Amino acid sequence: MEQTSATKSIVPPPEKGQQFNRSIGLVSNFALGFTYLSPLTAVYSLFALVFGEVASQYPITGGLYPWARRLWGKKYAWIAAWIYLWALVVTITSIVEYTSTFVASLFHYGDTPIAMLLTSVVLLAIMMGVNMSGTKNLARVARFGFWCEIISVIALDIYLLIFHRSQPFSVVFDAMGALAKDGSYGTAFMSASLMGLFMFFGFEACGNVAEEVQNPGRKIPVAMILSIVFGAISAVISILGYLLSSPDLMNIVNGKIADPIPAILNDALGEKGATLFIVIAVVAMLSCILSLKAALSRLIFSFSRDKMLPGSEWLAKISKHCVPDNAMLPTAYCLLPMVICVWVYFQPDNLSRITAFAVIGIYISFQMVILAALRQRLKGCKPAGEWTLGSWGMLVNVMALAYGIGGIWLLAQPADSTNFIDRWTVLVGLALIVGSGLAYMALARPFGHSDAPENDAIEYADKLKLSREY
Repeated sequence: MEQTSATKSIVPPPEKGQQFNRSIGLVSNFALGFTYLSPLTAVYSLFALVFGEVASQYPITGGLYPWARRLWGKKYAWIAAWIYLWALVVTITSIVEYTSTFVASLFHYGDTPIAMLLTSVVLLAIMMGVNMSGTKNLARVARFGFWCEIISVIALDIYLLIFHRSQPFSVVFDAMGALAKDGSYGTAFMSASLMGLFMFFGFEACGNVAEEVQNPGRKIPVAMILSIVFGAISAVISILGYLLSSPDLMNIVNGKIADPIPAILNDALGEKGATLFIVIAVVAMLSCILSLKAALSRLIFSFSRDKMLPGSEWLAKISKHCVPDNAMLPTAYCLLPMVICVWVYFQPDNLSRITAFAVIGIYISFQMVILAALRQRLKGCKPAGEWTLGSWGMLVNVMALAYGIGGIWLLAQPADSTNFIDRWTVLVGLALIVGSGLAYMALARPFGHSDAPENDAIEYADKLKLSREY
């Protein structure tokens, strides 16, 4: 495996055979992040800029876990990665459940609870098989999923804008009487802004496979930024396409049309055209699941390489295909998402609840890395990876933290329900995950099993600078 001098010095010496192949190029790495992002404004790129700078200095498999460890410490990294791990598990479950409804529509069988459960299990198994077949196949499917995203989002919506536009462009600035229950447009606007928070994450997947990317110090930051930029472009085009091609927009705003996308597509494309779109959408969703699983398995591998989980020695094994098979089987791909799928089978109303938890969990993990990076800057650290923000670093870091905290506040707002669990479902779920993580830390002390580097950002940056001088 070809490694730069920087990579050799930061990755713990692997056991014999426990190495990834650097078979992921820039396009595949960008596609991995883009398909996970799954598409508006430039503020979302703040996260990618900070993460890109950190990933350039620490191109290590596992992403958020090793970054937090090197920027703050092993205990801090444990809880950040623990939250992120469960958020990814729940995200995989949510997406596979929603994908199942499209599959049922495609093959014309009823979307009964048992049918959705069986479909979800089959989809999880198929994606596990693809991931276990090797990194090259992962990259191929990510690229294919990327083009399906382009077709299903950009090409389709451009077609809608050109040939099926029913509304004037001025409707974009028309509130159409939309108000929150408190009678405020501002509250309605802030509620709508949550859509961006649900859409714009996933770029960190580019860094989760860092040890498999060619020239990671340069290519990973670029891939992250491309994921955000193309995601923003596709999101804007998608929103405009559906909005302006809707012939019955007022009934959508009033809630009389509960599921507007199929209605718009059937009107514009006909039954056969809508079916073709569903096929493309399913492929794009499966690629998204694959990218999520790749990110989660690498996180578990990285956790286990530092002996942070029970059975770490077994979980940290690399297969002959240079993928962490053992990290996939019991956790990332089979057991945990399937258990949650069974739970959703018995409690279908919980799907929206777990989806809400997944998003806030990911954003909290993000902010823990952003905060750790800012802490190092305030201590005098000047990142020395191959890609840095230079003099803009402090400003971008502060803005990213401020925006992220604002997003978390929005996500944590109580739901409109009189039931306590329903009303505070996001915070209740978060409390359970954080509480269990802290309890495991206190009882098992997993952070004490490894001598991997921690809290060494300043020292390591100095070493990188010296290595380049000589």
